[in-house]
Amino acid sequence: MTREEKSQVIEDLTAELANNANIYLTDISGLNAGTTSDLRRAAFKANVQMAVVKNTLLEKAMEASDKEFGDLPTVLKGNTSVMYSETGNAPAKLIKNFRKKSEKPLLKGAFIEEAVYIGDEQLDMLVDIKSKEELIGEIVTLLQSPAKNVISALKSGGGTLAGIIKTLSEKEG
Repeated sequence: MTREEKSQVIEDLTAELANNANIYLTDISGLNAGTTSDLRRAAFKANVQMAVVKNTLLEKAMEASDKEFGDLPTVLKGNTSVMYSETGNAPAKLIKNFRKKSEKPLLKGAFIEEAVYIGDEQLDMLVDIKSKEELIGEIVTLLQSPAKNVISALKSGGGTLAGIIKTLSEKEG
């Protein structure tokens, strides 16, 4: 690889790091071609981008990035593949499901919404992380709950003022 090609790869990696809030570093060494192909297909279905990268080039891209990756560059040893996703827990779920059939990929580390996670033991916690959309959905549900109670109280009393007062007084008691 020429110096120009390396600098182009670093530039591309830096752009990918800048454009993605959720980045997983995994070890897929030892997977045969068929299993690797299955992993790539599963990643595509889960809307997760996956690429095998050279550690030194990724490290230089991390240094060039505006993001603070903390200790994440320390896991750049051996075979490394990068997974990018819009949803913070999608790659973790993909890895966990894939490991039902294979011992790899192993999680080396992750950068999720500016937080750094190091080590495969973090996988279960990362699976449980809720996406922004899931959190908003839960908040909307919580906010709708009191309004639904008032509406059902109004409907159950037949709409008369006496019925409404009776229903509301029973709810508080």
